[in-house]
Amino acid sequence: MPEERTSSRWQVVALPAAGATAAVGLWWGITVIFGIRSFFLPAPPDIIASFRAQPAYLLRETWATVSETLLGFGIGVVAGLTIAMMLTAWRAVERATFPLLVALNSIPKVAVAPLLVVWLGYGPKPKIVLVVLICFFPIVVSTVAGLTSTPADLGELARSLSASWWQGYFKVRLPWALPQVFVGLKLGVSLAVIGAVVAEISSPNQGLGAVIVLSGSSLDTPLAFAAIVLLALLSIVLFYLIVALERLLLPWARAISA
Repeated sequence: MPEERTSSRWQVVALPAAGATAAVGLWWGITVIFGIRSFFLPAPPDIIASFRAQPAYLLRETWATVSETLLGFGIGVVAGLTIAMMLTAWRAVERATFPLLVALNSIPKVAVAPLLVVWLGYGPKPKIVLVVLICFFPIVVSTVAGLTSTPADLGELARSLSASWWQGYFKVRLPWALPQVFVGLKLGVSLAVIGAVVAEISSPNQGLGAVIVLSGSSLDTPLAFAAIVLLALLSIVLFYLIVALERLLLPWARAISA
């Protein structure tokens, strides 16, 4: 058993690394074989050279995107969990507000981004608000799904132990819903990065989205790809931080799902 666990952990690290290496190698090979100019599709060395030429600039803009993403995601998590708990605690609230949430989510966020700039200015506020708007709905839906999927026998067990409604909610329904909550968090954190970039493209004064817009206007394609690579790395890091938090807080979830 220890050997199997060690092998499994090694595969978790080695297989993604091998896949990423193969993808980069294929990308590089295509640019060399077909003689593609860096203006159209920069090779990995061109992107590395672009990063090495302006590391301070790219890191500063990366930090701007990270701060907007984390702040907006944090607000979205609090808002999403609160709304989901209200929807599942009071049936009347769910019937009155859930259609409004669906309608709000159906609005294209790209269309809202310029309006947020008009309402809130060119600072970080419209970007944070857009991150909240784009990431909180998956958290709401996943949390509601988890809170409404509690097995009936667990509810009967809580009532047989003379648990109050609130005790049953917080000690039975909420713990049972946590795996679904983390599904929403993992989806939401990826969307949060997308929301930050969309807002930065609409208001290109800071962040990696602004780097993409400005480098495109100056025909510096390798710099734009360097920003895109940093965005991909940011999404991967945030996603696996949520995965690590889930494994830390819910070690029992993997056992019951195996």
